[in-house]
Amino acid sequence: MNVAVISLGSNIDAQRSIDKALSLMKQYFEVNTVSSLIKTEPIGFTDQPEFLNGALKISTSMQRDELNKLLKQIEDEMGRDREAPKFGPRIIDLDIVVWNTEIIDNDYYERSFLRDAVDEVLSDV
Repeated sequence: MNVAVISLGSNIDAQRSIDKALSLMKQYFEVNTVSSLIKTEPIGFTDQPEFLNGALKISTSMQRDELNKLLKQIEDEMGRDREAPKFGPRIIDLDIVVWNTEIIDNDYYERSFLRDAVDEVLSDV
């Protein structure tokens, strides 16, 4: 069984979008822990609503590439606009940050809110 930490963020109907993403993900794998959600200012393009960010720790039999593909599928199903600016508003953003014991997303080191959320879900180990 693989253990992963997934970051999640939204600034379009943020709480509802995050709740929906969690519900969709629970159909595919076991969600072990969900972090507190943190409000953050937008990065880059600042003329947009605040983001709501968090992380969840999961257990899955999927391989990393399968999980990543599923996360992108969930984003698409929820209406993620892939043509929007990189730092623009988004209904949902799902990324694998930790795969088993390896940090695979450099944003962990660059964004304190992400590091705090990831560390929170890993603290139950």
